[in-house]
Amino acid sequence: MPIKPTQYQLQNVATGRVFEDEGWTLDDPQGDAPSMVRPVYDDKQLKVKDDDCLGMYRFADWLPVKRALNHPSAPITYKSEGLSKHLGLNELYITFNGYWPERNARMTTCSFKEMEAFAVCARLGEEYRDKVLVVASAGNTARAFAKVCSENGIKLLLCVPQDNVKALWFDKPLNDCVKLITTAPGSDYFDAIQLSNFACELDGFLAEGGAKNIARRDGMGTTMLSATTFIGRIPDFYFQAVGSGTGAIAAWEANLRFIGDGRYGTHKARLMVSQNRPFVPMYEAWCAGSRPMLPYDADQARKDAAEICAPVLSNRKPPYSLAGGLYDALKDTNGDIFAVSNDEANAAKALFEKAEGVDIYHAAAVATASLQQAVGKGMVKADDVVMLNITGGGEKRFHAEHTLYDLKPAHVFPIGFTKEEVAKVVQGMKW
Repeated sequence: MPIKPTQYQLQNVATGRVFEDEGWTLDDPQGDAPSMVRPVYDDKQLKVKDDDCLGMYRFADWLPVKRALNHPSAPITYKSEGLSKHLGLNELYITFNGYWPERNARMTTCSFKEMEAFAVCARLGEEYRDKVLVVASAGNTARAFAKVCSENGIKLLLCVPQDNVKALWFDKPLNDCVKLITTAPGSDYFDAIQLSNFACELDGFLAEGGAKNIARRDGMGTTMLSATTFIGRIPDFYFQAVGSGTGAIAAWEANLRFIGDGRYGTHKARLMVSQNRPFVPMYEAWCAGSRPMLPYDADQARKDAAEICAPVLSNRKPPYSLAGGLYDALKDTNGDIFAVSNDEANAAKALFEKAEGVDIYHAAAVATASLQQAVGKGMVKADDVVMLNITGGGEKRFHAEHTLYDLKPAHVFPIGFTKEEVAKVVQGMKW
């Protein structure tokens, strides 16, 4: 599926400086303070391609990609009937990321993390063909990158907490180009990130970049592109559960591009994001009115992360404080953060399946519960145009319909691993 490489430059959010992308630029080399960089696309108006086989690459005008990969998927948006009636909302739109063939939703990982992987890997140029891409994940992102890299022959090293490897299931055996290393039971996502950082210091390995990778954010931003083009206008509210907040930042950035497009409105959707109690570091900082994250003891963070029903939301070092991060996104959109208990999430999960007819992940249930909270507090009115980003669903049905395969770790590192231990193991691996 050939597409033309997208034309764009990069802009430092903090300073406004515009400069060229060297191929895998994650930061402004002339920047003095932590800041996101954003693509400034040559095409100011989004031309959505007609070919459904292109999946998310239908939105390639606003994706920093050089090519289209095999088997791409895309989010789908529809107007709710069941949940909207239950909540008393007349204009509730659900953007569904997952497996739901009746609605043409065919993400085989059942998660919107596929949008990250299909965008990031399509940003890779020929000069990176021999590099090993390194990705840290709490589960769903790893599954998405493993699928995309396996199907497209891209070398990949995954770094995942051992307690989360149950999320690494697939509908077919993986290509040997995908390898997995983990951190010991009792570790968390931050430990996996540290493991990936050590691996990236070695020759031949390339840091995926996380939230700072423009392709990751704009890949996730296709949820907002899907919703806005389907509705015909920018939503009034955007609801999503967050671990890092990257998806919400991406939605904000897409919103700003739509304002520049000129055909979908001039307003900013209020970002309404949520975390899962008791792991709520961004919620605590936001409630305290603090741009810097508040101190969070590492052992307590691991304990809290182990207690939440949505472990993918357990990022201890999110892109919250830097210029262009979640704090700025919330301030600019008059947004808010909600805290949702396991009981509230479980109730919302059951409600969504009954009302809409498909199972959803706990993270998506956290977002649904936050929408219930906002309606109950009178923050959202009956005629407001609301987008609910269901970041994963359909797994129960997908598992029932498919034979599943797992991915075994090549090595499990103890908590407190050293740079030298990582180097010895990783350098001995063969792709």
